[in-house]
Amino acid sequence: MLKSVASKRTLATAAQTIIPKEYGGRFTITLIPGDGVGKEITNSVVSIFDSEKIPIDWETVDISGNDAADKVNAAVESLKRNKIGLKGILHTSAADQAGHGSFNVALRKKLDIYANVAHFKSLEGVKTRIPNVDLVVIRENTEGEFSGLEHESVEGVVESLKIVTKPKSERIARFAFDYAKKNNRKHVTAIHKANIMKLGDGLFRNTVAEIGNTEYKDIEHSAMIVDNASMQCVAKPHQFDVMVSPSMYGTILGNIGAGLIGGPGLVAGANFGKEYAVFEPGSRHVGLDIQGQNVANPTAMILSATLMLNHLGLNDKADKISKAVHQVIAEGKTTTRDIGGNASTTEFTQAVIDKLATL
Repeated sequence: MLKSVASKRTLATAAQTIIPKEYGGRFTITLIPGDGVGKEITNSVVSIFDSEKIPIDWETVDISGNDAADKVNAAVESLKRNKIGLKGILHTSAADQAGHGSFNVALRKKLDIYANVAHFKSLEGVKTRIPNVDLVVIRENTEGEFSGLEHESVEGVVESLKIVTKPKSERIARFAFDYAKKNNRKHVTAIHKANIMKLGDGLFRNTVAEIGNTEYKDIEHSAMIVDNASMQCVAKPHQFDVMVSPSMYGTILGNIGAGLIGGPGLVAGANFGKEYAVFEPGSRHVGLDIQGQNVANPTAMILSATLMLNHLGLNDKADKISKAVHQVIAEGKTTTRDIGGNASTTEFTQAVIDKLATL
């Protein structure tokens, strides 16, 4: 179990040092509950932090409703003040994008939070088809298919621009190799579709190879076409160590990774930029279908919050909470229905709090 706890610290150790505001030994952190089950699972974090007297004050920015686009700007200003945020997933309806694109993408682009990291690792107590999965997906957050540049040139004809640049490909490549080096990972695989998009994805693939060959000669690297990588990830996930990709491919592989280890409610995640860090579940499922039912699994959000604590240097607190979560899941007595139990969100949260009291 201690090995599992230690592994959860790795996401926060690959980024540059980001110093948040601290007053009297307390940190002010931006809290963005998100849509769907976001408020329910961020409430779990707040309750656990209160029980452990974690020295954090929350500055809550609720991005929802008809004026959500304006609230994104408020969230950006809050994050600029506090440097660090904990965030639920924001929902942008596909039928409601005439005036704006994804709110999640908007936050990342406005703050240049360019690297998303998600660690997909099997958990004791969760039954899956393939055991002992342990892979990391790192994706570029600010360009590629998610550049958000599209228009209708003539009626019925939409042009959507995919932007790939060498500087941004270089920095995500360096981030991936740095992550591998700092966390004793041996191999980086660049995911691409350069057989079709020879210039755009070719630039990404070649840039990752160039950075690996010249700056990280001690780490093995390779490249794989995204459709083959998706199949290989399902059939033989143990061949992968660190995967680095443009935006869309990372989202696809992230959902595959979540399926491999038991579902989106288990995956912790983090987003890093030069100045800011935002922690959120690693698999972007809003949970609109179970909103308000008190059945969501808060594990991903809780473990994302422990990554945030590690980032703040509160390692003992982070390890204790992570250990409690892993023990509750391993015991299997109070788990949510997505992993075979029948506990509610609040019952699982209370079980973690009760477990913490014994550690």
